[in-house]
Amino acid sequence: MQPLKIGVVMDPIDTIDIEKDTTFVLMLEAQQRGHEIFFMEIDDLFTRGGTTFARHRRIHLARAVPHYRLAQIDLGALEDLDVVLMRKDPPFDMKFFFATHLLSLIDEKKCFVMNNPRGLRDANEKLYALRFPEQIPQTLVSSNIGRLKTFMDELGGEMIVKPLDGSGGSGVFYLHQQDRNTNSILEAATDNGRRMIMGQRYLPEIRQGDKRIIVLNGKPLGAVLRVPLESETRGNIHVGGQCVRTELTARDREICEALASLLIADGLYFVGLDVIGNFLTEVNVTSPTGIQEINALDNVRLESNVIDFVEEQVRGL
Repeated sequence: MQPLKIGVVMDPIDTIDIEKDTTFVLMLEAQQRGHEIFFMEIDDLFTRGGTTFARHRRIHLARAVPHYRLAQIDLGALEDLDVVLMRKDPPFDMKFFFATHLLSLIDEKKCFVMNNPRGLRDANEKLYALRFPEQIPQTLVSSNIGRLKTFMDELGGEMIVKPLDGSGGSGVFYLHQQDRNTNSILEAATDNGRRMIMGQRYLPEIRQGDKRIIVLNGKPLGAVLRVPLESETRGNIHVGGQCVRTELTARDREICEALASLLIADGLYFVGLDVIGNFLTEVNVTSPTGIQEINALDNVRLESNVIDFVEEQVRGL
């Protein structure tokens, strides 16, 4: 096919870890196919007269030092590109929220945006999983400390609490009745009852690992198991989780199948599902990662599947 113009909204290019970053390998794969890649950050976006523009720069990438080379700054309407990949890492803050509104103004008949900005606004990574109650552990969302403590009692005296806007394991706590810090943790987590948090049944299977499943257009591509340190209850790579090769189980595929139709309907084509034991715990949609870890463990190139999909979507415009 003809070379595509692909814009990527992401974090500063000089801050990424090219050995782990999923966005980097997606851009590198597209570049190797002859597509033109344009780098931009959220602050480069603006809208005038109902049209969203960006200050962007053509970028060339390499697995080397330095890992990028930027051309001169240019200015243009985003719908003049063929593709825009929204790959800004969490947190989902107000800047991210408003950026999705700007991206929603792009004419979908002219430019394919992934993930769909409307879907990104609707899919809080903690709360989206609540749409699938059969797939998740017992869960309560509340700001009421007494209600959260009663819920913990119902669960047998232990639970996990997490902020609704957290990422990378930040703000996640394991609570149990014998811990004298429980009240203090709940007070801090809820801002003394002013902020909603999520409480979930503690899943002891976390000791075997937290599985990240990469899903493309509703179908699982692969998975990696993130095993927590002995001193941790979190398997996130950011806090020291070790990546271990794993297989997709029948239960994993059942979870993916249960989510597939809604993910596709919401334009959430590229997502990362977090599964502990037999339960879905989170649906990561903003900038899911894990491709390089799976590639290294399974000797695959999942970025090729993703760019294949992107090219198919452009052909369909």
